[in-house]
Amino acid sequence: MAITITDACINCGACEPECPNSAIYEGAIDWRWQDKTRLSGKVTFPDGSEVDADAHQQAYSDDVYYIVPGKCTECKGFHEEPQCKTVCPVDCCVDDPDHRETEETLLERQHFLHH
Repeated sequence: MAITITDACINCGACEPECPNSAIYEGAIDWRWQDKTRLSGKVTFPDGSEVDADAHQQAYSDDVYYIVPGKCTECKGFHEEPQCKTVCPVDCCVDDPDHRETEETLLERQHFLHH
């Protein structure tokens, strides 16, 4: 599963630089697939969907930091545990019940984003 940031977020920003996938963004800030990944230009995902990795995508939250589920790998392939959870001073980085994924899926995503 991916991680999500709850409304308890105090916007301290501790989590953002810890994410190896650049899946964490400040509230109201647009995001891109290419940020801190190998993706660039027109990209076809394993499910067949296509996207321009260089294009800005709309922020998931206007108020607090947020995590892009499709970029989150729970740090699989990088660390033993999600680094955002480790550094969050208010424990608002939690498992996302809406995005349950297997370790295999998370590792495949990590490989797709970086290799």
